[in-house]
Amino acid sequence: KDPGLSADEKDAALKIAEENLSPFRSPWRDGKAAPGENRPYTVRLRAPETGRLVIEDEVQGRIDIGADEIDDLILLRADGSPTYMLAVIVDDHDMGVTHIIRGDDHLRNAFRQKPIYDALGWTVPVFAHLPLIHGPDGAKLSKRHGALSVSEYRKMGYLPEAVCNYLLRLGWSHGDQEIFSREEAARLFTLKAVNKGAARLDLDKLAAMNAQYIRAADPRRLARMVGDQLAAEFQISPELLETIQLSLPDMVDRAHTLIDLAQAYHFLVIPRPIPMNKRARKILKPEALDRLGVIRQQIGIIDAWSSDALKQALNTISIEQNVSFGQIGSPLRAALTGGLAAPDIDKVCAWLGREECLARIDDQLSATPE
Repeated sequence: KDPGLSADEKDAALKIAEENLSPFRSPWRDGKAAPGENRPYTVRLRAPETGRLVIEDEVQGRIDIGADEIDDLILLRADGSPTYMLAVIVDDHDMGVTHIIRGDDHLRNAFRQKPIYDALGWTVPVFAHLPLIHGPDGAKLSKRHGALSVSEYRKMGYLPEAVCNYLLRLGWSHGDQEIFSREEAARLFTLKAVNKGAARLDLDKLAAMNAQYIRAADPRRLARMVGDQLAAEFQISPELLETIQLSLPDMVDRAHTLIDLAQAYHFLVIPRPIPMNKRARKILKPEALDRLGVIRQQIGIIDAWSSDALKQALNTISIEQNVSFGQIGSPLRAALTGGLAAPDIDKVCAWLGREECLARIDDQLSATPE
């Protein structure tokens, strides 16, 4: 078919193609007598020898190949059982399937299936062959790239709506819009807008999109999911779930996944006596412990235990002690979190509650110096 070939070269190429295809063309396709009356046999579809087979694909466009490129595919095996190629067509027809949407690695099958539809006199479904998803390196997606089951992405802390949105945007676009609700996606999506080229899985982009969905999630639902993550290691009470829900506005910016968000709450849920990391132990030297004792005395008499009242009390201590707020907040943060990352110290105190907060301070004041 190459116009640059001479007639002799074309004949030679055609002969090679026929030789390559011959094992897949039945020797009895033209009515040749069977070798024996009781010999086992298969039933094949006699493929056309001339002309072009055309597929109008919703994604790939119009595609055609030479009819002589299709083999005499087996429809019924020697034991009378149907092959997949026949069975799937009959099944799709009986179920009223109108669209076949699948990866473009099955495009060749469309040209093998179309003659079966034609032979049976059935309407050929609409074909749409989607480009495959590749890894960041451009190679076919595999487990080393992150080709995992849906349940694994859930375990990794991705929200279902974020995964759906990311998959939608992997091979389809609608202007510059990135975030789509399920309803918007259903209304705007068309097969013709699907990209023909292979998309590349980018877990960093998925994490960034997941972070947006975390920030927009319903607080009650998000708190419940965070609680589920934490429950694998800690005792989670209804009161603690309520505290998590109330504190979410100050915490969601710290996370790209539910695992990140749950880990950010470890300072709140670790049981007493909380372990001190190296950084916290370095902070809680004798001078810092002296200040911690003053802090314990002053905040212990607060009537209305709230973030605002605690912040005011800590500022007052800073002024009275003639030290920076950091010199007050640093030992208190170490005593309350063990050195774990946490937001503003007044909020940490408020979320822990009076009893837990003072008890954690007392643990450090009474601890044996190392």
